[in-house]
Amino acid sequence: MAKVYDALRRAEEERKRRSGDKALPVAPLDAPAEPIDLAPAATTPIAAPKPAALLDHLRRGFRHGATGDTTSEVNKRRISLLQPDSHVAEQFRALRGRIDAIRTESPLRTIAISSPLAGEGKTTASINLAVVTAMSLGRRVLLVDSDMRKPKVHSALSLRPEVGIGEVLLGEASFEEAIIKLDGMNLDVLAVRGRPSNPSELLGSPRMRDLVADVTSGYDRVIFDTPAALGVPDAKAVAELTDGFVLVVRADVTVQQDVEAALDLLDRRRLLGLVLNGAHVSVGRYGYTN
Repeated sequence: MAKVYDALRRAEEERKRRSGDKALPVAPLDAPAEPIDLAPAATTPIAAPKPAALLDHLRRGFRHGATGDTTSEVNKRRISLLQPDSHVAEQFRALRGRIDAIRTESPLRTIAISSPLAGEGKTTASINLAVVTAMSLGRRVLLVDSDMRKPKVHSALSLRPEVGIGEVLLGEASFEEAIIKLDGMNLDVLAVRGRPSNPSELLGSPRMRDLVADVTSGYDRVIFDTPAALGVPDAKAVAELTDGFVLVVRADVTVQQDVEAALDLLDRRRLLGLVLNGAHVSVGRYGYTN
């Protein structure tokens, strides 16, 4: 267990360093963000047409939910929407296929996406996996942002939720009031609106358990974007309620000790797979380098 404690200590030190050891604000996500310019992506040839209303929505964007991320970083998180014929989108289709193959052996409706530490690409994986899964014919997909500390799903998809998962778990709003449907896709989103002071308690509450049970009956696949596994207990609370989890690690950044510690915390027996983010791919037949 020493390696777990060491990893947790490093994760806590890293979290404090990045946040300046300041308390998380308890406030709605309505600070202005930088505008999103998708003009270059709009001219990129694509394999399949995307709904005009959705594209227009993504181009305009909403000036809210400040994250400090650049336009490029935001666009990477939704690349399967903007460039569905890209090498990255194909990799997420491959991940979808592998998860579907596992599903033939056991029920697999709810999936948690996490990473050992922040900044390793879990939100990118969550959004893109949800998008390519929703592209499957006849599938209803729900993407849940369960990171109430540093939510990013709403900004990546240019959403402006009136209420979110925090309000639902606090009993201040219903699930139906919080859900956001993406135009032209079988993809719904439960985003974050306000940042409560007790996210760990909310995610581990009976209300959260009931919410997971309810959405499981209404969707073919539910994907939860969780906080990083090390440092706070949120990811573990969510992962325990799902059918399995995917762990995202960043090439040449995530250390093996942190991977092992995250797997121990989340219960490696329920691991569906690892996603290696940021790996350098040589130019091949598709002419792509990551």
